[in-house]
Amino acid sequence: MGLDLSYNKYSSVSLEEKERLFEEVKSDMRYQDHALYGCYECGICVAACPSARFYDFSPRVIAQAAAREDADLMYTLMNDSVWDCSQCFSCDRCPRHNSPGTLITIMREVAVRNGLQTARKALEGYGRIIYKIMSTGTQVSPDMLQPNAFPDWGGHVGDIAENLDVWRRALPPETMHTTETSWYVSEKTLIELYLIWHMTGVMDMIKEVDEGLFDILVDVMEERLEEAGYDDVTF
Repeated sequence: MGLDLSYNKYSSVSLEEKERLFEEVKSDMRYQDHALYGCYECGICVAACPSARFYDFSPRVIAQAAAREDADLMYTLMNDSVWDCSQCFSCDRCPRHNSPGTLITIMREVAVRNGLQTARKALEGYGRIIYKIMSTGTQVSPDMLQPNAFPDWGGHVGDIAENLDVWRRALPPETMHTTETSWYVSEKTLIELYLIWHMTGVMDMIKEVDEGLFDILVDVMEERLEEAGYDDVTF
């Protein structure tokens, strides 16, 4: 089965809107600097791509669509394909020095900033991870690993969830819901991260795809920022 590149799937979206989003992609500094130089159609990026082995996915199709400035197809790919990318950048071995991985990164960010429904769906399972990172500076704790939250992580997630009581007997209780015992993130580092996320527009992107998560994060961040003397930061 080949990639479903049917333009009619998003016929309800105006060409003007698709062109606007593509212009947003092209205006990114990374796109202009090293994302695209023209495609030989050699297929090396596809051969090197791990996602292409398991998904109906082709970095070459995305590079070619961008090179042709096909806004209609780019919109389809921005919705249906970019979320299958592993972001490993194996495709950067292109003899033309194209970087489909960079292009896909930009497309994902544009999709998130504009609140595309497919972006919301792709990220809905990661709200707890984002909250964990932004509130503690670390990532996933064992009791967050539930099959309904991470359906694409494989059967081992189910095994962990079903045997949490065993893990609790084997490990100190606090390690089940935090990673502080293995990696402590200082308050100073958290404040710096909050300021970076605020100043680079990360919080605006989160607001577009999950307003509830945004509100929770703002509550956490504003309190810490005020305590640190940054009471003039507004989200």
